[in-house]
Amino acid sequence: MNNVVELEQVQLHFGKLKVLHDMSWQLQAGEIMGLFGHNGAGKTTSVRLILGLIRQSSGQVKVLGGEASDARVRQQIGFLPENVMFYPQLTGYETLSHFARLKGAGHDQVLGLLEQVGLTAAAGERVKTYSKGMRQRLGLAQALLARPKLLLLDEPTVGLDPIATIELYRLIGQLRDEGASIIICSHVLPGVEPYIDKAVILARGHLEAVGNLQQLRAQAGLPVRIRIQGPGAAFSHPQVLEHQPLSSDWHEFSVPATAKLPVLQELLKLPLEDIEIRPPSLEDIYRFYMEKASAVGVAGVQP
Repeated sequence: MNNVVELEQVQLHFGKLKVLHDMSWQLQAGEIMGLFGHNGAGKTTSVRLILGLIRQSSGQVKVLGGEASDARVRQQIGFLPENVMFYPQLTGYETLSHFARLKGAGHDQVLGLLEQVGLTAAAGERVKTYSKGMRQRLGLAQALLARPKLLLLDEPTVGLDPIATIELYRLIGQLRDEGASIIICSHVLPGVEPYIDKAVILARGHLEAVGNLQQLRAQAGLPVRIRIQGPGAAFSHPQVLEHQPLSSDWHEFSVPATAKLPVLQELLKLPLEDIEIRPPSLEDIYRFYMEKASAVGVAGVQP
């Protein structure tokens, strides 16, 4: 599988200020990747490098097999910024037509994209009358012009209601199935978790973790939580790390991932009414790496 984006030992500094430290990760063709980190972690800087807006101080950035600054590469990239700004006096249709001309995209895509993002009924209305969610959807349509091979989405669900958010991620999945590779920057981790193939976690300009959720769970060594409804007050097992009563009949047990099956086998011997298994979530993983990075920073040691 080919790499659509490849950062290799990338460093970026402005004078004495080092923004990125030996950053290395890849996005493969047909992947949806989540790019996560606190404010100032290096997410926006990484996106700007991929867009060719800035250049690294050292290391290599390859995008679609070429240089990020190459105009032919940029033509194959779609970008949705977090704060979308359009000419307020233009209609949605006029706005998308304008960007279609700039991108060299066929005008026949305009009406199809407006329908795809749910703006057909508002296509003739001025953008100044649009809600934030509507402007966000218009921004997504703009990013999809010319059928980009690489799509960069910065907080794409800002201003969208839950139904619109689900529809957005359904569309993103469809684009991936059609061959697009996608990078999503988001702080809404529970919302994005079901849709990503890979996560890259940054802190203070350092790469803290990269991999799919299964790999990151294994690397972090976080426990699995097992919740039962039934007589669990007296249950004990040598591999249970923590037992927390949640109510009169619900109990939660934290166990190492490697001990999940042995503990489950013992729990299933009880007359249970219900059972839930909760692996570490993306939010759990993110919190683990943020706390780890914070501890390292306090100790004054660079990763």
